[in-house]
Amino acid sequence: MNTITSPEQQPIESGPYANAGLAIMTTLSNYGIDTVFGIPGTHNLEFYRHLAPLGIHPVTSRHEQGAGYAADGWAQQTGLPGVVITTSGPGLLNALSAAGTAYCESRPLLLLSPGPALGDEFADRGALHETKDSTAAAGAIVEWSLRATSAKEAVEAIHRAFALFRGTRPRPVHLEVPLDVLESPAALSSRLLAARPAPAPSPADDDAVATAARLLAGAARPVVLAGGGSLPGRGALRAVAEALPAPVVTTLNGKGALPESHPLSLGSDIRLPAAQALCNDADVLLVVGSKVGEAELWGGDVAPRGTVIRVDILERQMDTNLSADVRLVGHSAAVLPQLFEAVRSALSEAATAALTDPDPRGSGLTTRLSALRAELKDTGRAMAPDLAALACEIQAAVPADTIIAGDSSQITYFGTSTFIPQDEPHSFLYTPAYATLGYGLPAAIGAKVAAPERPVVAVVGDGALMFAVQEFATAVEQGLDLVVVCVDNGGYAEIKQNEADRGIAPVGVDLRQPDWAALATAFGGHGVSVSDPAEVRPAVEQALAAGGVQLVHVPLGIFSDALQDGESPANAEG
Repeated sequence: MNTITSPEQQPIESGPYANAGLAIMTTLSNYGIDTVFGIPGTHNLEFYRHLAPLGIHPVTSRHEQGAGYAADGWAQQTGLPGVVITTSGPGLLNALSAAGTAYCESRPLLLLSPGPALGDEFADRGALHETKDSTAAAGAIVEWSLRATSAKEAVEAIHRAFALFRGTRPRPVHLEVPLDVLESPAALSSRLLAARPAPAPSPADDDAVATAARLLAGAARPVVLAGGGSLPGRGALRAVAEALPAPVVTTLNGKGALPESHPLSLGSDIRLPAAQALCNDADVLLVVGSKVGEAELWGGDVAPRGTVIRVDILERQMDTNLSADVRLVGHSAAVLPQLFEAVRSALSEAATAALTDPDPRGSGLTTRLSALRAELKDTGRAMAPDLAALACEIQAAVPADTIIAGDSSQITYFGTSTFIPQDEPHSFLYTPAYATLGYGLPAAIGAKVAAPERPVVAVVGDGALMFAVQEFATAVEQGLDLVVVCVDNGGYAEIKQNEADRGIAPVGVDLRQPDWAALATAFGGHGVSVSDPAEVRPAVEQALAAGGVQLVHVPLGIFSDALQDGESPANAEG
């Protein structure tokens, strides 16, 4: 391991700035963290002092919420936790929406903040950024929140956080470092700051795996439902699905667990009735790494009539929303290879026992899945034909390896989630359960910082984009090649429909729009507005080719008008 030195090239144990800030940042560097997100502030400068000497790149957002969402986009590309540095009080509280997102979507996030000096807790004397109890406030949102009392305790908390991120369900954590601890000398050894080995993925009980394999091998209609927790074992997931064979439907967090171009893939449309009916008709349903949350079911239900096998890293998840008959508790990276070997053995035994198989399970499956895929697409188009048509135009314009960032916008859940397929996981950035506005643009920024070689396109509604419009400055400042498609439906169209459904006249939902193209240009990027559906594809292609920060403004009404006139945009059947 390289020796980490202070700015004066002295050993960490003795340099003039060998404080808790250096110890913490050195430990993070040793775990591979080379980028952090946040905003420098009066109280957090002893974190920032050490970034340049350690080779850690700071990305300064224009709001701490954006820092958290950018860290999430970065984390999904790197496999490392996103790290956010906030200042005390308001800076931390501004980031808690991002922490709530990370908790709800099971994503690794580390929040670092300073706090009042030891002995100054609850002083209530008007100190700068004074907050009643920041640690408790964060603790109500994250997996755990700790106020360290020494540099050593802070470093141990970093190790504890990485053990959580790598060994169990990843969720956000918060570390508060009192100002006097942060700034005081800390003579810690390099050994204490060294990254600790990642725990081996935990396997499931062998007998339970054998039972599951026999059930799957003997099933006439096996189905796989894959969530975000399946992604670490996606190679073995594919092998299991192909061996059976069994169709795979995913949640939005599991999108890409099986490449969506694969003939067994039914995409991430578990919210649609046909996908739910497939699961419910299964004689054996294998659920991998998903809580089968109601937010993704849109009022529907996954209630199989057959046997339910669940793979999850937490025992307590086995009865969440859907009770398991067979419980495979362990990490999908270990459990799914176990299951594949057991399934292969069970299928071999079954084939040996049967001299003939008059109705092989795979007979007609390809045809049935092709028809089901068409039904899902038809349902999606019927729900929102204008958004489906727009999403197909965008899909025709972007390369296959494009990362698509979405928001809690109709274009995301009615459009891009269904009509832009993804073959790689973490290529669709979204928050289906927390469903926050303002996620898409900063998440796209973080993803592009982490994966500069891949095209990144944020496709968000005007309402969502306004929550994070200041982050255009961040994207320009970072020198990113980033395309933003702003889908303008005039405000909060989803809530306007909710009001109408309740017999409420529109209130607070028809919003004044800026000149979006001019706004992007004002931030130092470039913007265009299209006026015809046929202009969307070339506009997106040109934006990708031009580089820099590009915005394509699409008034959704142009698609609605075209469809009312009986026109069909070129790629509406995509």
